[in-house]
Amino acid sequence: MTADSSLDRRFDRALASLRGLSVGDALGSQFFVPANYPLLKRRELPPGPWQWTDDTEMACSVLAVLARHARIDQDALAASFAEHHDFDRGYGPAVNRMLRLVREGGDWRELAAALFNGQGSWGNGAAMRIAPLGAWYADDPEQATHQAEISAYTTHQHREAVVGAMAVAAASALAADPAGPPTPEALLDGVIALVPRSAVGAGLRRARDMLDYGDAGTVAAVLGSGRRTTAHDTVPFALWSAARGLGDFERTFWTTAQVGGDVDTTCAIAGGVVASSPTGAPPAAWRERTEAFPDWMPDGPESR
Repeated sequence: MTADSSLDRRFDRALASLRGLSVGDALGSQFFVPANYPLLKRRELPPGPWQWTDDTEMACSVLAVLARHARIDQDALAASFAEHHDFDRGYGPAVNRMLRLVREGGDWRELAAALFNGQGSWGNGAAMRIAPLGAWYADDPEQATHQAEISAYTTHQHREAVVGAMAVAAASALAADPAGPPTPEALLDGVIALVPRSAVGAGLRRARDMLDYGDAGTVAAVLGSGRRTTAHDTVPFALWSAARGLGDFERTFWTTAQVGGDVDTTCAIAGGVVASSPTGAPPAAWRERTEAFPDWMPDGPESR
């Protein structure tokens, strides 16, 4: 195996995850439109095209930086977030302001650390964008968590937000195992073993205990569904849904979306993890209705 082919395989895995993330994000966001509520209940698709949100825009920057540097370079990632920031993609107010200030020359380290009275953001933004990184590091889940931690700090410095990103990256890396996807139990056990003790970790342990629950609504009532937009209210349920749906993107999407909450983000996370597996790609018809990636996205690794 040559270094070049290794990078090509990493990029291809990450791109597959990004496709799943973008479909989950774009289709999930359609169900914030009141006219589409009845369609969600019936598991029917709304008309396209489906426009993605900040989840996908930031995930594209993650993959672009990996393609250019073969790792997370924090300065490059923060610069890409700021350069490609589209105010109309649904960013939260704090991140909107922060990225504008970075574009104007502000230091992302100081700005991210100062958010929420110096506590840093514990929102789900670092987790929603990170699944492609996990797929990139399918051969090394521990490195996936390390790189995810580094990536989170560019915008989210609260422990829970950082651990949320680590958990999603770990899940994506484990799902992308070239030997085949793990069982639901093995996936969550593997993630739990790779993240530090935290509220996110506690939620993951509850998710592991609820894998035999058939009612996603009940599980979401216990774990959260992102209504609070915090990492610990979002990641455990999204990974519960992904673990139960490995190999079946369509099933995973509907299970995740029908509980409500922060639907675009939970579906982006679950979709990105499931699509990391070679058997978890979204339906072709769904991809065709989803907005194309931005033209600044690289079409392959640049660090050869």
